Amino acid sequence: MIEVVRPGPLATVQDLGRPGLAHLGVPHSGAADERALRLANRLVGNPEDAACVEFTFGGGLLRFHKDAWVAVTGAPVPVRIDGRAHGTNAPCHVRRSGVVELGTPASGLRSYLAVRGGITVDRVLGSRSTDLLSGLGPAPLAPGDRLPTGPATGLGAITVDVAPAPSPAGTPVLRVLPGPRGDWFTEDAMAALTSAPYQVSPEGNRVGVRLEGPPLARARDGELGSEGMVTGSIQVPPSGLPIIFLADHPTTGGYPVIAVLASASVPDAAQLRPGQHVRFRR
Repeated sequence: MIEVVRPGPLATVQDLGRPGLAHLGVPHSGAADERALRLANRLVGNPEDAACVEFTFGGGLLRFHKDAWVAVTGAPVPVRIDGRAHGTNAPCHVRRSGVVELGTPASGLRSYLAVRGGITVDRVLGSRSTDLLSGLGPAPLAPGDRLPTGPATGLGAITVDVAPAPSPAGTPVLRVLPGPRGDWFTEDAMAALTSAPYQVSPEGNRVGVRLEGPPLARARDGELGSEGMVTGSIQVPPSGLPIIFLADHPTTGGYPVIAVLASASVPDAAQLRPGQHVRFRR
């Protein structure tokens, strides 16, 4: 059992989400940065889809009521176990009654804490993930919450001391493919998207990253009927300012999609923090 002493600005339980249910109106949800969640689980010998804790801007404090192995990945954040500094991207042992504290990441936005055996809160529609848009899954973590963990029996051995951490780019470059509604924009709109940097707005969340910068001009007036949306879609509302859809995005949307992120760029988009600049490359 893990006790939440302090959740930080936002902490949620996440796994790999609820794929295959969009036709029922159920969002995919799951970890915003799947790459980081999968790595955290591998480091402690879990299956890659085990549930972890996703921290936004760090700041969490957890007390463990039994011995455990943990790993923290994603945004590089200071980690202290019983006051002693430990590195990220590495398995760490926590003694019974031990306390794990996360500081504020120097770069990036979301960090992931995996515990050997996984977080075993109840599944909802096949997933333990918190979906902030639909309200499915457990509520965001609050002081006093207790998280059950699964047994470590039958899991793979912990064989890695540390995993190499990628160096964060000051201005990330996200790769995009043309979207399904390019005909709703002027010929210069895609060039504008891929030439000038955009700044991340503070209004973003797990649903999407709102951007500030050159507006993308439309070639057509009127409204678009609601249609299916995928993670990584770059939707453009009437303001012309793009929004990148993340894990908790709705299953449908009524604004045209000018481009879609390549799948390898979605985790990078999930780590964008307010005020940071980002570029797109076709």
